[in-house]
Amino acid sequence: MKMDLLAIGVHPDDVELGCSGVILNEVAQGKKTGIIDLTQGELGTRGTIETRHAEATEAARILGVSARENLKWRDGFFLNDEAHQMQLIRTIRKYRPDVVFGNVLDDRHPDHGRAGHMTADCCFLSGLSKIETIDEDGNPQEKWRPKLVLHYLQDWYHEPDIFIDISSVFDKRMESIMAYGTQFHTSEQAQKGPQTYISTPDFLDAVVSRARLFGKRIGVKYAEGFITEKKIGIRNLDALVLLET
Repeated sequence: MKMDLLAIGVHPDDVELGCSGVILNEVAQGKKTGIIDLTQGELGTRGTIETRHAEATEAARILGVSARENLKWRDGFFLNDEAHQMQLIRTIRKYRPDVVFGNVLDDRHPDHGRAGHMTADCCFLSGLSKIETIDEDGNPQEKWRPKLVLHYLQDWYHEPDIFIDISSVFDKRMESIMAYGTQFHTSEQAQKGPQTYISTPDFLDAVVSRARLFGKRIGVKYAEGFITEKKIGIRNLDALVLLET
């Protein structure tokens, strides 16, 4: 299935926290989008593999993505090595996305940075014809290199290279995040499991605050920010979002 956009996250909920607003924007424009979760988040303090799977399925429904799959790598212990790279390359060639979103390249959580670098590496390697892969039916896959790789922000110490307006879809973005009831603070789930970094009300307040802060910087209500390792060009000035002076 050819995708316009493929979002890759090392844990279920990474994509929702990082780039679900842009996914909703693209879906509203009729684009085909998909999500790849690299692990099942089994080391998370709260929830189980089964609850995380159910939550990810519900979040995918809210976002309206065309496909979501989990590669079931070992949470916390996967490596950016050839075996894992080949699996991700096969996945990229399977969906042939024009744009890929991946984890941030450096973060307090070591899985995030490792997955971010792996995503960037595999998007490049996937375009090399001498790396041979086969699909699920045993057929050779053609090389494929996405046109653009963007890394969504996860902690607070990165300066975005690009902001994208998500004001019109912000409520649904938050709905997709709240689908992870075992992970985040809600009135129903607040007392279930030990408190964690992301399970406090303050964390969700921070998620909203950052979107507001990013939005203010480009003169809109809410935005998501991204890092890019390559320069981005536009075809005309109408694509710019500029602050009024």
